[in-house]
Amino acid sequence: MRAGPEDLAHTLADYRRVAEAGLPAGVAAYVNGGAGEEVTLRRNEAALDALPLMPRVLRHVHQCDTRVTLLGAQLDHPFLVAPVAWQRLVHPDADCATAAGATAQGARMVLSAQATTPLAQARAAGALCDWFQLYWRGREGTLTLAHRAADAGYAALMLTVDAPVAGPRPRELRASFTLPEGLVAVNLAGLPPTDGASLEGLMAAAPRWDDLAWLCAAAPLPVMVKGILHPGDAAQAIAAGGAGIVVSNHGGRVLDGLPASIEALPGVAAAVAGRVPVLMDGGIRRGADVLRALALGADAVMVGRPVIWGLAAAGATGVAHVLRLLRDELRIAMALTGCSTLADVGPQLIFGRH
Repeated sequence: MRAGPEDLAHTLADYRRVAEAGLPAGVAAYVNGGAGEEVTLRRNEAALDALPLMPRVLRHVHQCDTRVTLLGAQLDHPFLVAPVAWQRLVHPDADCATAAGATAQGARMVLSAQATTPLAQARAAGALCDWFQLYWRGREGTLTLAHRAADAGYAALMLTVDAPVAGPRPRELRASFTLPEGLVAVNLAGLPPTDGASLEGLMAAAPRWDDLAWLCAAAPLPVMVKGILHPGDAAQAIAAGGAGIVVSNHGGRVLDGLPASIEALPGVAAAVAGRVPVLMDGGIRRGADVLRALALGADAVMVGRPVIWGLAAAGATGVAHVLRLLRDELRIAMALTGCSTLADVGPQLIFGRH
């Protein structure tokens, strides 16, 4: 039984418990599980927990302004809703509820390529659902999809590059999870098929650096590159025309044993050197985690699983409340570390760093 608005949870961890209690075991395994033995999945959170914040006292903190500008657009907060596939698994209103909840809290949403909601319908449900994630579908298919997003009023694209093949997910196998019949990624309709019959076929069809450069030049919208951990890859992505970098290990869902996103972030941020926005996802569970990521070089973060917990627990209201909790926690953390604006945030907020 799903929680109603009168039963809203108090923390993101509480939302997780409510969501897990109400979801079928297979769906919960899909949402919360990771690749392999889930070392990277756990590491994303543990590495954030291992970064103590350094408080500053007796400071005149007069506003705690969380506004940030990304790709020329100002946002109320430095966190976005990450692209999450198959949201209809957890709530019948799916991406529309997420878009409505995100927009109500002034948070930009990135619609998944594997959404079950048409591009225009999701955007109509929430004006801030205006970035679109895509996977490589060959040059023709990818460009067609880019134009579909532009025609539907989207403002940017986010190409995921770190998952040319899916990682093994034992938790899903143990729970016998399969996608229900009839669940369709509607925005991919009519695109050329991909070769999913073998590992070799998938890798042969995966994009290369020249493909990224071609897309950045040909696409009608700026292209951010998601799934970067190596500083050299970040520099090469910018050279290819990438409009932004997302430091991500795919939420621990592809290759187990990778560094946590927060561990890779400082090196990538140094390589980018402010030329394009740097986002990070992976392990954000509280407002203080947002502050940690900003302190180590991110311009903003993306939040995935906690938003889905809110969606599962209470639909659009749950999504909005999860994001409101993050905003309030971030502002409190800023106040207690002496930061009036995000411009005050830097590595000095992390104990032991200067």
